[in-house]
Amino acid sequence: MNKMIDYSVVKSALKHSLMLSLLLVLLGQVSCTPNHPYPKSERAQPIFYSVYSEPPKHLDPAISYSSDEYAFLELVYEPPFQYHFLKRPYELEPLTAKRIPVAEYFDTDGRKLPANTDMKQVKKVVYTIEIKKDIEYQDHPCFVKTEWPEETLESVDSITDFPEVATRELKAIDYINQIKRLGDPRLPCPILPIMAKYIDGLREFTDALAEDLTAERERRREKHGATYNREQDEKANPIHLDLNKHPFPGVELIDEYTYQIVLKRPYPQILYWLAMPFFAPMPQEAIDFFEQGVLRDKGITIDRYPLGTGPYLIEEYNPNLEYVFVANENFHNELYPSRGEDGDREKGLLRDAGKKLPFLKKIIFKKEKESIPLWNKFLQGYYDTSGISKDSFGEAIQISTHGNVEASEFLKQRNISLLTSVSPSTMYIAFNMSDPVVGGYTEKQRKLRQAFSIAIDMEEYIQIFANGRGTSSHSPLPPGIFGYEKEKAGMNPVAYYWDEKSQSAKRRKIEEARKLLAEAGYPNGKDRDGHPLEITFVNSWYSPALGPRIIWFEKQFTKLGVVMKNETSDYNRYREKIDQGNYQFTMWGWNADYPDPENFLFLLYGPNSREKYKGENTSNYDNPEFNRLFKKMETMPSDPERLAIIRQMKEILYRDSPWAGGLNPVAYGLFHEWYSNAKPNAMYRGALKFKRIDHVLREEKRAAWNQPRFWPVILALILLGLGTVPAINTIRRRGKATA
Repeated sequence: MNKMIDYSVVKSALKHSLMLSLLLVLLGQVSCTPNHPYPKSERAQPIFYSVYSEPPKHLDPAISYSSDEYAFLELVYEPPFQYHFLKRPYELEPLTAKRIPVAEYFDTDGRKLPANTDMKQVKKVVYTIEIKKDIEYQDHPCFVKTEWPEETLESVDSITDFPEVATRELKAIDYINQIKRLGDPRLPCPILPIMAKYIDGLREFTDALAEDLTAERERRREKHGATYNREQDEKANPIHLDLNKHPFPGVELIDEYTYQIVLKRPYPQILYWLAMPFFAPMPQEAIDFFEQGVLRDKGITIDRYPLGTGPYLIEEYNPNLEYVFVANENFHNELYPSRGEDGDREKGLLRDAGKKLPFLKKIIFKKEKESIPLWNKFLQGYYDTSGISKDSFGEAIQISTHGNVEASEFLKQRNISLLTSVSPSTMYIAFNMSDPVVGGYTEKQRKLRQAFSIAIDMEEYIQIFANGRGTSSHSPLPPGIFGYEKEKAGMNPVAYYWDEKSQSAKRRKIEEARKLLAEAGYPNGKDRDGHPLEITFVNSWYSPALGPRIIWFEKQFTKLGVVMKNETSDYNRYREKIDQGNYQFTMWGWNADYPDPENFLFLLYGPNSREKYKGENTSNYDNPEFNRLFKKMETMPSDPERLAIIRQMKEILYRDSPWAGGLNPVAYGLFHEWYSNAKPNAMYRGALKFKRIDHVLREEKRAAWNQPRFWPVILALILLGLGTVPAINTIRRRGKATA
């Protein structure tokens, strides 16, 4: 028998269910910030949150040579020197070393020469580096055992899985180990060709290690026969190279805390290199530990898990999600600087003077490939700092009535500040000087490039493609580097003229470029047979967003009646063309390794030709007079005599025009009010140890900016309630039908 349905009970149940759902939702909304991406355990800590778009390729200090990688490396590794956090121009200071060493000069017979000696007499240069005592490494399993039992190795998946860790004191031998690692033939060290020119015996030491490696590989091949698989064997049983087997006069251990670097000839820039991770310490225990085949097979290598004495150590390695660094409990007594440059005190940059570093207890780098989500999370307070992409530039930046660049009113309302700084780097348009058309050194060939230098409007390029974030460059030297000169003194007179009224450099008229083009043998852009001149631009700009840049370049040459052809290829093929000198012109760039003019002017030094010598001279420029002056200027102190030589070198470059100008990027950075000690330092990317986060203020702002919105929930519940009315009516009708 059918029972009668009591629809009043059903109706009441639905009503109470809806009310309960609403109550639960509202309680959930008011109890937390609903879209907070971080767990509660992190919100009460001074954690710095930042981003990366692609995982670092290398974290081995012998291999890494990328600014993105250095943002990670310089948190962990400590070379003997660093750049002062606040002072400008950039100034070296001791880090683990007691002092900056003074070069000692010796002649052929080993006699010591006075400091003011003629550098031509110098045949040996010695730098003696004494390191501080009581500096310890981060806790690490390699200091417990360099060879762990196989059952332990099989059970670990990360460096943090080892059951026991220990530390030891930093010693001078660790720095020598790392210098020797630069010559390890298994490590593609990018600066080996440079260092081998100066460090005594490094080339011979490298060759000896290469012979050892070849001999061991041959021995293994003979032992296992024709079926031998070298790659698989070396993965399971890595070859051990004895770094102490061969003589190496370029480094010498004096005592536990002192070592020497010996150069074949003067090279004062070596001190700058000694502030880079290439010259950070590497304990022998770590070398032996990471050579265990089981660990290599699991990807536990020094290239993924850096080990150092720095303020942080890597806690989590998850390249597709995040990298987590935590404060090194063994970090030595480094203090925040007590002096800076003029204005630093007024900006609050000396409030932490004399306090122990680091201030941040944890640093989390999140992977963010897209700029829009990154920007929105920054505005919500979930990232502490941000760059400014092209997509968000209009929302972030405004131009004041005085023409100054400022943060937008929206950002100011949130107390978000803007920092700008000219990067010590240059992007340039390079002609291939070995090409028969755009290269060469005859007067006609020079005038052709001069015409192009006028026609390619870099000021327009900067406005269109960089949102005005840059200054057009007149020489290889960017602002902040000795030899860079402002205004008329630093103007390229071939492509610009000085306007007395505005007191600024103005690009020469296109008519002047056309005149030069005609004098070069191409009137109206045509050769003597009446055919349009064609030149080719090679690049790897596969992204659709970069298409407009290619169109822009085409228009620059159209102004002269010249036809520009484009060749876009994948990056590897593009690099092959550049390396082989198989191109006419391209766009290239260089970031400063150190703040010295030699590091930029060597980009045009003949013996550094990329095509001939695999150097960094992408233009393959080779002017004997420029080369002579470069050698003279290379090791000089930065004094008026050196400046005079640099001016001569620039005059030669203006005339020859191997580059058609370029730009010096201006970096724009934003930071929230809870982020302290914000000062750009392009030479030191590990400067997070100086930063501070007010995490209490940050959580208050996050809560205020991300208040839950109740009305969508309430509206949804009302609609849901209205939707139950037909159901109740249906139940009522069915109840009557069964009565």
